[in-house]
Amino acid sequence: MTMKPPPRIVLIHATAVAIEPIHHAFSEEWSEAELVNLLDDGLSTERAKERDLSSKLIERFVDLVHYGHRAGTDGILVTCSAFGPAIEKAASELPIPVLKPNEAMFQAAFESGDRIGMLATFAPAVVTMEVEFAEEAARLGSSARLETIVVDAAMDLLRKGDAETHNRLIAERAPELAHCDAILLAHFSTSRAASLVRQRVSKPVLSAPGTAVRRLRQLVEHGRKR
Repeated sequence: MTMKPPPRIVLIHATAVAIEPIHHAFSEEWSEAELVNLLDDGLSTERAKERDLSSKLIERFVDLVHYGHRAGTDGILVTCSAFGPAIEKAASELPIPVLKPNEAMFQAAFESGDRIGMLATFAPAVVTMEVEFAEEAARLGSSARLETIVVDAAMDLLRKGDAETHNRLIAERAPELAHCDAILLAHFSTSRAASLVRQRVSKPVLSAPGTAVRRLRQLVEHGRKR
């Protein structure tokens, strides 16, 4: 009897600091998946220069997703939260699931209540994430609203290898969102701070990697795009 090959998942990264958290999530949630990493860290550099995502950068991102599809894959997961419109375009053009990094986390947040806080470290991602949050809330009939705090300097520290200070700075801002029903850690990279944030607040603290892996697994195993 021929063994069915393991599912192959392509991960699209725009920054190297997202790689470790998503690999950890896969090891816990879907260890049998074969992972292929595609990294273009110039994407985040260029994205930081633009308030609104340009058509040129969308095209470049979509090209990378198509390259991943041509490599042969059962599903694609994007680990950077700053490219929502580009992910949507790529997803509309491909026959397999192409998942946004925060889609599943937003859905989980709606179950906690209407007041949702978010801790972010990459300001250019916030605009698209807030739009995606509102769109997903409307799609699911939720009245949830999002309040965001950007933790300045944390991302630069993490890129320089100082994860400890990165995590501490995020956790120090968490009490400002203690009035919310749940707190989201905006990016895959900020999931490192989850345990410290949970020490500072009593509300549910949600991070993207685990919820994204569980959602993608569900889609792949049921042969669905969404």
